[in-house]
Amino acid sequence: MNADKALWGGRFHEKPSSLFTRFSQSISFDWRLYYQDIQGSIAHARMLEKIGIIDSKESEEIQSALSEISHQIEQGQFQWSMEHEDVHMNIEYALTQKTKAGLKLHTARSRNDQIATTMRMWVKEEVQKIFNLLCRLQAILVQWAEKYTDLVIPGYTHLQRAQPVSIAHQILAYVEMLERDKEKFLACYKSADVLILGSGALAGSSLPLDREYVAKLLGFSKVSENSMDGVSDRDFVLDFLYGGASLGIHLSRFAEDMILWSSSEFGFLELPDSFSSGSSLMPNKKNPDIFELLRGKSARLIANLNRLCILLKSLPLTYNRDLQEDKEPLFDSADTIESSLEILIAMIPELNIKTANCLERAKDPLLFATDITDWLVQRQVPFREAHHKVGELIGYCEKNSILLSEAPESVLSRIHPDLPKVWKELFDPQKSLDRKKTIGAPNPSSVRQRIAHWKERLKTTNAL
Repeated sequence: MNADKALWGGRFHEKPSSLFTRFSQSISFDWRLYYQDIQGSIAHARMLEKIGIIDSKESEEIQSALSEISHQIEQGQFQWSMEHEDVHMNIEYALTQKTKAGLKLHTARSRNDQIATTMRMWVKEEVQKIFNLLCRLQAILVQWAEKYTDLVIPGYTHLQRAQPVSIAHQILAYVEMLERDKEKFLACYKSADVLILGSGALAGSSLPLDREYVAKLLGFSKVSENSMDGVSDRDFVLDFLYGGASLGIHLSRFAEDMILWSSSEFGFLELPDSFSSGSSLMPNKKNPDIFELLRGKSARLIANLNRLCILLKSLPLTYNRDLQEDKEPLFDSADTIESSLEILIAMIPELNIKTANCLERAKDPLLFATDITDWLVQRQVPFREAHHKVGELIGYCEKNSILLSEAPESVLSRIHPDLPKVWKELFDPQKSLDRKKTIGAPNPSSVRQRIAHWKERLKTTNAL
């Protein structure tokens, strides 16, 4: 075969334009699929031998040459060429230079089903890495929550102080979010776990391919049932990017809480020097750069999902070259997810909660307005009436420049005759949490049970 000809160039009389080559190449980013491509090719060679298309000597030569190529790539000795467009054709070209048997490897195989299979293998492996990192991050957060099970802080709605909660309860909220992210990535793994190889360009093959055998070799649990859908399906990539976007949103929300907590106005958290930066102008600054970057990187993850949605929305069946553009957002999201999780796993144990400040903020009397309302409801005061009476009391205190906890007995007794007797108790942060008995509330006993639940669960689900 003429080395100057592209592997697909038999019907062409001229070489591709250099502009065409530069514009259409994908080797600059899809080289990352080399391992999966080689494993897929080895499995394909074994199947071709099994059905008698190649003999055992040819199969052995192909597999040996592919292993040699894999070693060269891992050692940084392989020369990637833009002339061969993508990872698949670079490897195939190198294979044909090592053995003539390599010319037979592409039998009953198109780059369409080859790409789809290789990407699914890569996604499955990436999901396993991310799932493990998510479990590790959850474990770090659970340890952090356990350290501060009884520490009370103000909970917020509308970024206004609302009711007392434990800091552990808020941290565990993010453990719950990460669990939902794990479920999304598990769904992605399931959607990717389908062998496409054997679908050909779009219409399968007239050769007696043993697709179930290839699926077993490559670790796929199923074989695709429609060749046209198989080569054009990128739903598994959408699932991955959706999982990444969801995770990005959750990490961004966590980052925002940490940024607020570390501000002078909140004062709940001290950032470690090793994960903070200063100002080039103001020597007093200690900036939460990592959390700000995490908040910013969520935009990349959301944009990558949107990018593929737009790419796929109007593609006719089956394969179209537009689908080459699916890899960069996939790779970018995977890299962003991994680096984000890794830095949080390293950083969270270094964060220092300012206990005294948290306790001081939790004494704000207005945090207990709902406790007072509930106390009245338990004494048969209709909720709307109780709500109104407490609201009036707060207005009275504000007008007279006194704290709610210092309201005069004469005013309290008009709301309910027994209220003055219990008034001071209603402003105890710990007792407020103890009164929260509903499932999912920040009652310290419930929080401890939830921590125990997560510790046990993460022992048995720390990997796929």
